Formats: sequence, C-alpha cells, structure tokens
Amino acid sequence: MKAVIFSIVTICLIYIDSQSQTISGFVRDSQTNESLIGATVSIKDGKQGTITNSFGFYSLNLPPDSVDLVVSFVGYTAVRVSLHLTRDTVVNFKLEGIRLLEEIEIRASDEVIQETTRMSSINLPVDQIKLTPTFMGEADPIKVIQLLPGVQGGSEGSSGLYVRGGGPDQNLILLDGVPLYNSTHLYGFFSTFNADAINHIELLKGGFPARYGSRTSSVIDISMKEGNQNQFHGNATLGVISSKALLEGPLGKDVSFLVSGRRSYLNLLQSRFIQPQTEGISDDYNFYDLNAKLNYRINDNNRIYFSAYTGSDHAGATSENSYVDQNLDFTSSSVSTIDWGNAIAAVRWNHIVSNQLFSNFSAAFSQYRFETETKFTSETVYFQSNLKDESYYQSLYNSGIKDLSARLDFDYLPNPRHYIRFGAVAIAHRFNPGVLATTTVSESSELGSDTVEALELSAYLEDDWSINPRMKLNLGLHGAAFLVNGESYTSIQPRLNARYLTGKNLAIKLSYASMQQFVHLLTNSGIGLPTDLWVPTTESVKPQESHQVALGLAKEIFRSIEVSVESYYKVFDNVIEYKDGASFLSVSQNWEEKIEVGKGKSYGVEVFLHKKVGRLNGWIGYTLSWSDRKFDNLNNGQWFPYRYDRRHDVKFVTNYAFTNRIVAGLTWVYGTGNAVSIPEVSYASATNEGHSLDGYLILLNMPGFPVQSVLNRNGFRMRDYHRLDLNLSYTILSRKVSHVFMASVYNVYGRRNPFYLEFGFSGNQKAIKQVSLFPIMPSLSYSLKF
Repeated sequence: MKAVIFSIVTICLIYIDSQSQTISGFVRDSQTNESLIGATVSIKDGKQGTITNSFGFYSLNLPPDSVDLVVSFVGYTAVRVSLHLTRDTVVNFKLEGIRLLEEIEIRASDEVIQETTRMSSINLPVDQIKLTPTFMGEADPIKVIQLLPGVQGGSEGSSGLYVRGGGPDQNLILLDGVPLYNSTHLYGFFSTFNADAINHIELLKGGFPARYGSRTSSVIDISMKEGNQNQFHGNATLGVISSKALLEGPLGKDVSFLVSGRRSYLNLLQSRFIQPQTEGISDDYNFYDLNAKLNYRINDNNRIYFSAYTGSDHAGATSENSYVDQNLDFTSSSVSTIDWGNAIAAVRWNHIVSNQLFSNFSAAFSQYRFETETKFTSETVYFQSNLKDESYYQSLYNSGIKDLSARLDFDYLPNPRHYIRFGAVAIAHRFNPGVLATTTVSESSELGSDTVEALELSAYLEDDWSINPRMKLNLGLHGAAFLVNGESYTSIQPRLNARYLTGKNLAIKLSYASMQQFVHLLTNSGIGLPTDLWVPTTESVKPQESHQVALGLAKEIFRSIEVSVESYYKVFDNVIEYKDGASFLSVSQNWEEKIEVGKGKSYGVEVFLHKKVGRLNGWIGYTLSWSDRKFDNLNNGQWFPYRYDRRHDVKFVTNYAFTNRIVAGLTWVYGTGNAVSIPEVSYASATNEGHSLDGYLILLNMPGFPVQSVLNRNGFRMRDYHRLDLNLSYTILSRKVSHVFMASVYNVYGRRNPFYLEFGFSGNQKAIKQVSLFPIMPSLSYSLKF
C-alpha cells in the first residue's frame, strides 16, 4: 500500500510548476454562504481556468503577473476582479443570485459544454426542478431526471430509473456521497428526495470519471444544502397528499444547520373521506422522510459536515369478519403490513492541505430494509358443547442491506493544465437476502437464506489534462476488489473522456468506460409493492460488468442554450433475473437457485437542447434506442427486447415567467409502448397455475382451462405513451414572508395510458384488456417562505 501511495504522490509532483503562483479559495452564495458546486473560475480571455469541486473549492495556478479573473455560475451575476500575483493568494468569492426576469450578459452555463471533457452528463438547476410540472404537484428530482434523454421511468407514475438500457440496481444514487438503495415512496410514485433540501444534482449516463464505481449504468450525485450561515430561513408546503417543512440558519459564528421533513396523510384521508370498497376491510398507508445537516467551520482550512437521512413507508390492510347462527359464533381478524425504508448518516472532514491540494475524508452508514408481516386470528364458540376453538398464524418476512464505509479523496491542481483526483474507498456490506419466520398455535419455523458479509475495496486515479486549447483528455483507472465467503474478485476499469474543439467552437467528444458491480437487485417484475432484495456477488453469481463507448457533438449557442448529440453502444454481462414463476417468497430455495444469469446490450442516439436560465427556460430531448437481453433458459436462448425497451422517446419541458410573481410550466412526453409478452399457444392444464409475465400480463390458469404459453418473450408492444402536464405558480411577496400558490394538472387531456395488461372477456370471447391508472389529475399546493 505504501508503494501505491508513493507512486501516486510521485505522479502528482512531476506536474508542479515552481515558477507559478496559486490562487485558491471557495466560491459561495452571498446570501446563504452555501458552496457553489461547478462554478467557473478563469482568467478573462477564458484560455485558462478551473471549476469548483463538490465543496466549492477551487485552485488556479498562474505565472506571476497581473491577471483579470472572472467567476461565474448558472443563475448568478459574474464577478470580475484584477490581481497582481507575486505569491500564493487565497481569494474567496461570493456571488449574487440574479432575479428571474433580469437581463443577463454572463454566460448561463456554470461550465460551457464545449469546454469540458465530460459527456453524457447533465447538471439540473434546483430552481428549474421546482418549477417543472410533476405528479400531484410535488417537486420531485427523480421525476425530473426521468424527463431527460436516455432515461426511462418504467411504469406509469413510478420513480423507477432505466438509464441507457440498464436496470434500477445499476444506478448509483448518492446523497452527500452515501449510496441510497431505494429512492421511492408511495409504491414508486414519489421519490425520497425533498427538493427544498437539495443544493446540487448531476446525472451521469456514461463517460464515468474514475472516481465513480460500484454500478454499471448511471450515477446520480445529489448534494444537500449546508444550511444558511447568515440568517434563519424556513419554508412550509401544504400539498394534496403530503406536507413538508424546512428550517435552516446559523448556530453561532461558525456553525450552521438544516433540517427538513415531509409526511403524508393518506391514512387520514382514507379513514375520514374514503369509504372501503369491501365492508370489514380498511387500508392504511403513510410515508415520511427527514433530512438533517450540520456544518462546522473549524478554521479557514478545515470544515466538518454531518448529514443524515431517514425515510420509511408503511402500507397495511385490516380485515374483520364475524358470523353467528344457532350453532356457533365465529369471529376472525387479519392484519397485513409492508414496511420499507432507508437510513443514512455521514460525517465528512474537508481539509486544505495546501493551495493546490484539497482532501475530504468521510465515514458513513447506509441501510435499506424491507419487511412484510401477516397475522390471522380466529375464534369459534360452539353453543351446544360450550367449546371454544382458537387459531393463530403469523408470518414475518424481512430482508435488507447494511453498509459501513470509509472514503478518502484528494483533489490536486498543480497547474492549469492538470486537475488530478485520487482516493480510496472501503465498504463493509451485510446482506440479509430474505428470511421468513412463521408461528402458529402449535409450532414456529424459520426459512430463508443466511446473512452474508462482504468487503468491497476500491481505489482510483484520474487526470483532467488540457493538452492544448483544442484538445483535452480525462484519463483514469478505477481498481476494485470484492471479498465474500472466501471468494475474491478483482478488476481494473479504464476510463477515457476526450474532447477536441474545432475552429467553429464545436466540441467533438469521445468516451469509454468499463464498470463492474458487486451487488445485485432481485425484484419482482410485477407492478405494485416494492420487493427489492439486495444480494451479493457469490461463487456462482459473478459480478455484473458493462462496457460503454459514446461519441458526440456539443456546442453552446446564443450564449445560453446547450446543444448536444450523442450516440452510444453498451454491453452488459452477468445481469440476473428471476426464473419464470420464482419470487421473493420462495424461501424454500436459496436465492441463487431462483435466478437466471444472462447478458444485455443497448445502443442509440440522444439529442438534447437545454436552456437553464432566463424568462423562458427548459429543454427538449429525443432518444432513439434499442435495448435487448439474452438468457440461456429464457426465450429459447434467443435475444429479446428488454421490458423497458422504447424505440422513440420525446421529452419537452419548459417554464415561462410572465412576471417575477407568475410562472407557468409545461411538460409533454411521448414514448413508444413498452415491450410485453402475450401468449400465442395454449394447452390443457391439470393443476392450478397462476403467474405474471413481465409484470404486465396477468394470467390465471385453472384445471380444465388452457395454459397460456409465450413463444416470443416481449414480442408485442403496449399502446404508445403520451401525456401533457401543466402548472401555474403565483407568488405574493412581502418584506419578510412570501406566499406561493401552485396549481397543477397531471395528464391534461386524460390520456388512458397503459399500466398493465390482463386477461378478461369481451362478451363470450377471451380478450386482453388494458388497465390504466391515472386520468386527468388536478392538484393544489401552498408554500410559506420566511
């Protein structure tokens, strides 16, 4: 290990330019003192510059001379300063936010798209997310990410993410650098993220820098706010199905805090206003989430952050029955509940080692749990014999994953031509793939897979290298190891991003990324309750792998609109899926016996136009793509379309400010129908069979009825999907308090989009019927900000 560290330091030191001086410091919001992530710091001619890191830190190495610096960030007024460099200098910048309707002369982009080596990466301003129409009027970052090219949302209304042909488990979702294993509330209709508590969001679909690992399809990097360091602020929002509140402010000179919470009240609405469909049966559902962050500035060179999140969903149904006649009195009750949720906590220490070297150490805990419980009790009293017969049954199923991790990262900026990052990560995993405990009056039993502990190690080195004004490279290596049950896996994953700038300021970009993933998600393909079982790589189940190459063009036009066109090709190995008929409740089998292992491929073209600021802002995205899977024991070993393969996908999102008080938003989406399996032949059945195909076609076969058989898996298409959403916000401003009223309409023209298909009858003929979920749905919300 010492040799590796020595080699890394040696590589870094060869870049040092002893004849230059360093300007370093932080770029922050002038009102809140929040870090501005990805702000640009450059000399006036734009030929040399850098961007701030995830904590707002920058370092720029320049020869001794008089320099004019320009500091800019999306939605803020640029700052220009003149300096004469004679020695290393620390300069902290505070930028003023611009009003929505102000004319701006600065570049809208935080980093001009043709200047950066990154591709397949999108930064979303949080203010733009809050204005985008989404389901039930909730400002939802994940739902907005679904509106980007290359990203599918899964089923109607859900918060699933299928990025460039990948599955939900192949997305690395980071909240303040900590992996979050489940990002949904309300059966997937809402995400776990409160937009009011978020500072920065970035989506990476490919061209992954070496500092990212552990997943094969995408990275969603979300940073929480640090808490207003200057004065107390807060807001509260009352919505149709949930309410939320946030409070932030200083705790003394060098400490700030943020706390936010959200709670649904569907259970209250159900009990007061919604009558149960069946007498004797009542339903219960609620969710909540809490975010908290503490920011302590020790001195100019050291800062400590503590952040935490917890969220939980509870769904339950209670049934009571009774029956009395002249012979007996029978009563029974049953209670079924499902609970799932996340909890994370992290402490981070930022340290400025020198003007050119920045370090961040973090230690974190992450947990995901999923539990189902069923209780049934009955009592029968026989009048004639005066005997009493009692029965009792309870089953409890639970699964989950716990992580303890430590991470050390360094940012080293020896001169303007190089931005070097290196670091290492260690994660201790504890998997509970699923245990079912049952109890009756006379006995109890427990079945399921044993708990598994594993250790994941990784290290990386990358350099963002400006060879000349036209050519830039981001070169990196990510090394990883996974140790489980005496078995070990290792991998070296090369990464490359290249950018060539033509004479017309058009960037030609190329990327390649090799990724490996040591954790797998087993989830029922059916729609409804989450059944996410996280399982490890084992001796018989190899790590998932992906290789992706992308080629694209990028340019900023009219100084405010980013335009990019990208084509990509990606292959997957060792993807897993339940065998036909298997489910998470088949606890008599080890989970490794219930899966198929196969491969996949996806390819396509994405077009994206993005305007981030101004009176009119938003984006247009179009994707043409193919996504296929292949398993030896499925579909006769032939390639078949992935269930979320979508040939054409169009997203149009726009916000328009009539005044600073009145802002309207519009979203329109269109997509080719999802792939579905439809039986083409049938044969006589001698036993009961019931199963679901790909979560869409629900079949029930009974003795004497024909069994339906699928010849071409996912060989048919549902109806095309399209939908229009609108919203309108009106703000009443006062000196210290503002009131925001928002009205939104989901699915304006009432399109009956398919949720799933099922067998039914049309007259005497068997038919396949479409089940739709959401008609036109208006909603209202009120927010108070102070």
